[in-house]
Amino acid sequence: MKISAVRPVIVGEDRNFFFVVVETDDGVTGIGEGGVTWREDAAAAFVNSFAPLLIDQDPFRTEHLWQSMFRSDFFPAGRVGCAAISAIDIALWDIKAKSLDLPLYQLLGGMVRDRVPCYAHIHGETRENLVEHGQQMVQEGWTYLRFDPRSGSDDNVFEPSAAVQLCIDDFAALRESLGDKVELIVDVHTRLNPSDAVTLSRGLEQYRPFFVEDPLRCENTDSYRNLRRHTAAPIAAGEQFATKWEMRQLIEEDLIDFARIDLCIIGGITEALKVTGWCETHHIRMAFHNPLGPVATAACLHLDLACANFGVQELARPPGTILPELFPKQVTLEQGNLMPPDQPGLGIEFDESAANRYPPVAGGGSPRFVRDDGSFTNW
Repeated sequence: MKISAVRPVIVGEDRNFFFVVVETDDGVTGIGEGGVTWREDAAAAFVNSFAPLLIDQDPFRTEHLWQSMFRSDFFPAGRVGCAAISAIDIALWDIKAKSLDLPLYQLLGGMVRDRVPCYAHIHGETRENLVEHGQQMVQEGWTYLRFDPRSGSDDNVFEPSAAVQLCIDDFAALRESLGDKVELIVDVHTRLNPSDAVTLSRGLEQYRPFFVEDPLRCENTDSYRNLRRHTAAPIAAGEQFATKWEMRQLIEEDLIDFARIDLCIIGGITEALKVTGWCETHHIRMAFHNPLGPVATAACLHLDLACANFGVQELARPPGTILPELFPKQVTLEQGNLMPPDQPGLGIEFDESAANRYPPVAGGGSPRFVRDDGSFTNW
């Protein structure tokens, strides 16, 4: 079996999604997904540049092909390049499992659990709206929920002092309403400086957060040392990193409790397996980042099923609610849990002929926030 074609596919719904199709001369086709939203054209260019390295190669040589792509130029691949590598790598694993007529998790060590608990995103412009949404999701069977801090000001203003106090009060209201059996997560989106992150984390301790996600920016991982010293709240980070080397300090110095790596940015399943095993030696649990589409969800599910140090799975877009014509068969969700597929490969179906029904979103971008004085704070 040899790789015969590699091509990117960009589609849009509420945002853009980036997929890669890998074909073989035996007729087995794999599908992968890449992250780094709003950089899809750049990722597609990377895929096209990698294609000559892949054509006529054995798709089972995932480690060799990963090394070839990552190190094929004098400059190692960055985030966009790693998103392209991730999509290709996931597609190759899909091909391997389909060729062997096995669900992908069987190639990753087999199941260590029979279901994968997930957390949903809840939202609310007011505290009452937020609590109401949380109650609704609990009634639907979810036992893990995540929300964002808000500043209580204009939609594009994020003032840390106001946001920190509102977040603590929102968390307290959710805990009182939902009780102790529901796990609660706060995603800060790297919008706080170290002192404000300490204030938030310490203020949340009494309400038992499952974890505080991305309290600090990722560029200087040394800043997590100070935060770690000042709070007992569990910390999660890693979704913005593109390589295992970027994760090194957070893991080796035990600065996090949950690794939030993104299979569609870190380098696909090949690299995620390495980081997952590394985290296990430090008692760090995995909580794979997943704001993406049906392929990312399926890939995360298979690794979660085989991962001994699993924590929880993010599920921003439940199966069946996103790109239904493009993916007529998706993985199964039951009361907040993703269930093991029994079909070969990823266990999903991709109808590329439906791609023209989902034209890419033009002119989009991530939200941008400013302080009260108009200075830029973060996306």
